[in-house]
Amino acid sequence: MDLWISAPNIIAKSAPFRKTAAMADQDAETGTVTAAMLVIGNEILSGRTQDANINFVATGLNEIGIQMREVRVVPDIEAEIVAAVNALRTKFDYVFTTGGIGPTHDDITAESVAAAFGKDATYHPTTYAMLEANYKKSGREFTEMRKRMALTPEGADVIENDLGVAPGFVMENVFVMAGVPQVAQSMFRAAAPLLRRGRIMRSRSIGTHLAEGVIAAGLLSIQNDYPASDVGSYPFYNTPGGHGTTLVVRSFDASDLDGAGDAILKLIADLEGEALSDERG
Repeated sequence: MDLWISAPNIIAKSAPFRKTAAMADQDAETGTVTAAMLVIGNEILSGRTQDANINFVATGLNEIGIQMREVRVVPDIEAEIVAAVNALRTKFDYVFTTGGIGPTHDDITAESVAAAFGKDATYHPTTYAMLEANYKKSGREFTEMRKRMALTPEGADVIENDLGVAPGFVMENVFVMAGVPQVAQSMFRAAAPLLRRGRIMRSRSIGTHLAEGVIAAGLLSIQNDYPASDVGSYPFYNTPGGHGTTLVVRSFDASDLDGAGDAILKLIADLEGEALSDERG
C-alpha cells in the first residue's frame, strides 16, 4: 500500500485561516472553538466501508477544547467536495477532511480542495522529493499515478504521517487527512499542536432503568433550568444490566454540571427509580 512507505517524519507548519465576523464574535463571547468534519468517499456512502475516523477526531478535539459541530459525508465528486469545503470553512474555525488523497483515479481531494480555494493543485516539492527518493530506494517505479500523492493546493503546508511518507496537508483552516484510520490518526496527532485551544466541555453521565418516556417531561424541565448546558438521553437495550436510559449533561460550567446532574438524580428518585451509575468525563 503506497501510503505506508517507511520514511522520516514530515513536520507540518502552522497556516493562517480566515473567520467570518459572526464566528469571531461568537468566540469572543464564549471562548468556543468550533470544527466540522468532511468524510469523502463513495465507499462510505455505499456502506462498503464503515467510518472509523469521526469518533477519534471528535474525541481528540473535545480533549483540547474544540467542539465538533457538524459532520458531512460526500461522494468522490469534485463539485460536491468543493461545495462542502467552502460551506464548512467559512462557518467553523477548523475543517478536517478524511479520504481521497491516495494514488488512484478517484482520489480527488487535493484537486477539489485546491478548487475550493481558487488555487491550482501542484506537486508539493518536499513531498515529491521524498516520494521519489523512497520509490527509488525500494526499486519501484515512481509512476504518474503515485505522483498524485504529492499533489496539494498552491500555498498548502504538509501534515506529517509517521506511519509512511505520503503526508496530509493543511490549507488555511482546512486539514486534509487520509481515510485509512491508522494514518488519519497519525496525521491528526501531528496537526493537533497547531490548533487553537478553547474551553473544555465536561460531561456527567447518569444511568437508570427508567425508560425515556417516563423521564422526558422532567428532563425537559432540567434543560430549561440549565439552558447553557446540553442535556440528553440515550436509551440502551439488551445489555447485561438490562434496558434503561443514560442521561448525559455536557457543560463548560462545573457548577451547572453539578446542578443539572443532581437534579437528574432527584428526578430519578422522585420517579421511584434508581441511579445505576454517575460518571464524569
